[in-house]
Amino acid sequence: MYFAALLTLTEDGWVASDTELDDVETLADLTDLAREASPDADTVLVFIEQEDAWFGIVRVEGEDDPRIFVSDGAAAARSSYGEILTKELLGDDRADDTADLDALDLDGTEDGEPDDTEEETEAAAGTVPAAPVGDRLILDDLGMSEKELLALDADALTEIADALGASEMLEAVR
Repeated sequence: MYFAALLTLTEDGWVASDTELDDVETLADLTDLAREASPDADTVLVFIEQEDAWFGIVRVEGEDDPRIFVSDGAAAARSSYGEILTKELLGDDRADDTADLDALDLDGTEDGEPDDTEEETEAAAGTVPAAPVGDRLILDDLGMSEKELLALDADALTEIADALGASEMLEAVR
């Protein structure tokens, strides 16, 4: 199960909002969602957390490229939203077989073969480190150092919100 929230830094302080990720399929979708939350080009943090397995932060400021941090690359790569972030951070060296299959005129005789076995999925995730990946200084100028960020484990988003002075806002959307 995922939890996702947006924190926007405005002139009046942090504003939090719950967000649905149902229509998010790419980093561009996630970035657009953040930019829509702040038409004034304020700093927007997108928090994504999966059941204490991993968390991710995407920082969007105006038209700048988003900055991304993921607490555990391998765990995130095994989930749909985490895969979006890790692909962006680490590139996608694996061939995209989906496009090739879409171009074929398949007659149905191939049915019966599973798309990806669990072992293949785990092997693909194995190319991603089981460690933090991305911009470790993503929150440095907002009050959370790299050392503090890397020391987080369970309930990380609450600790981040505390450091930013936005814990009440985040709890309100939980």
